[in-house]
Amino acid sequence: GLVPPSTSGCGRSAEGEVSSKQKVITVDGLTLNGPLHDNKAGELFVDEAFQIIMDEVVKKGCNIKEKVCEWKDPEMLRDLLDLELGDSSEPHEKLLQLCRDVARFSVKTNHPRFFNQLFAGLDHHALVGRFLSDSLNTSQYTYEVGPVFVLMEEVVLTKLRAVIGWNSGDGIFCPGGSISTMYAMNLARYRAFPEVKVRGLWSLPRLALFTSQECHYSVKKSACFLGIGLENVQLSMSITGNLFFSLHLAPQSFGAFDPLDEIADVCQKYQALAWGGSVLLSKKHRHLMTGIDRADSVAWNPHKMMMAGLQCSAFLLKDTSNLLKLCHSANATYLFQQDKFYDISYDTGDKSIQCGRKVDCLKLWLMWKARGTRGMEERVDRAFAYTRYLMDEMKKREGFQLLLEVTQFVNICFWYIPPSLRGQQGQEGYEEKLSKCAEGFGWGGVGGWVHMCWTAEVQEQGSFFLNQDNLTMYFSFSPCQASQLAISNICG
Repeated sequence: GLVPPSTSGCGRSAEGEVSSKQKVITVDGLTLNGPLHDNKAGELFVDEAFQIIMDEVVKKGCNIKEKVCEWKDPEMLRDLLDLELGDSSEPHEKLLQLCRDVARFSVKTNHPRFFNQLFAGLDHHALVGRFLSDSLNTSQYTYEVGPVFVLMEEVVLTKLRAVIGWNSGDGIFCPGGSISTMYAMNLARYRAFPEVKVRGLWSLPRLALFTSQECHYSVKKSACFLGIGLENVQLSMSITGNLFFSLHLAPQSFGAFDPLDEIADVCQKYQALAWGGSVLLSKKHRHLMTGIDRADSVAWNPHKMMMAGLQCSAFLLKDTSNLLKLCHSANATYLFQQDKFYDISYDTGDKSIQCGRKVDCLKLWLMWKARGTRGMEERVDRAFAYTRYLMDEMKKREGFQLLLEVTQFVNICFWYIPPSLRGQQGQEGYEEKLSKCAEGFGWGGVGGWVHMCWTAEVQEQGSFFLNQDNLTMYFSFSPCQASQLAISNICG
């Protein structure tokens, strides 16, 4: 049951009721100066729910002896969960049980054996940053409503730009790397054809976008969204005209790096775009991104290798002409008044295509404060060391076939060869048989014989979560997502 009402509110008694000395105000049968909700019960719920989060997510979710998930088919899961929304309120204990159920049946992306996506792992300081920003529930569009975070975002963006090698520039945190890609494309188009903001697509010549075959699908989505069109996304330099370039550093499948300096030489006369990542933090490995400082913009997702937690995506610009604001501003006078009592240059909201914008800098800032730049560098170097160790272990074991004997980044791409096909490599029909295995045992359209082996265990035991590339039926994962315990456990 719920506990008694709390002390709260102006003109209310210790129990939260309207003071006997105050006139009760009612409109349409509602008491306007009565308690809006039971604060004492709410505080108790938050306290007990946080304990569930600590026990079921932070502790169990990071324990290699626990399951990655309790996998259920959609129909079964729907029956197990009370998902329907009713007319009446649910009691306190029922709500807490719902929280437990959500944690129980969700995939624990913090788990040492979760390799399915690139945002795995947990940094406790970053997690506290996420808790704090969500608790404060503010938007980062004006200094008056988010003073701490406006200043903090600029400090973090300045630091990231310095890591790239830029002494000045601009930037903004975006709701994911895909939006950063779209920002880069939109700004490149605006810089070349500023009339597009007023006159629209009718004012433009035909545009083209050059990218690599391993480009992230957000390039194609952005081309559709911005009216450029898929037919104008070029995977090779086969046409001439108005264009911009999208370069890729360690794309998700292979982890290969485009040759930035060579491409930058070509891009001198064009609008060049690129994105990169946390390898820049490592003195030992940042040579992989030599030439990144010559790019016009960089999209960087600290929620991946740096484990800042979703979402944390920085879009960084070398530009100092206020291009972000010029391109995206709508000058909404109810938010961005010109006669405020402070320097309105701190109102950054018009740089964004959004109105309300979530605070994404705090988790990265707090994590960086806790670890320091040297600690962040060690995290990157350790990921490379894990990768080398795990590849060496795979070479010792029967059934593992690496696509690449040497990898540039922390991605490991491999086949697992079923016992019935071992020793047949190079024989006629081998690849077709291996492909048939993949097709025959596909699971939900993301198949492959190997994937079936792993996901069957996930379904029944919830002990592992791996990712597969559907294009070539191989597996890839990044050991940077795992702890040392997970690596030693995998390698036995």
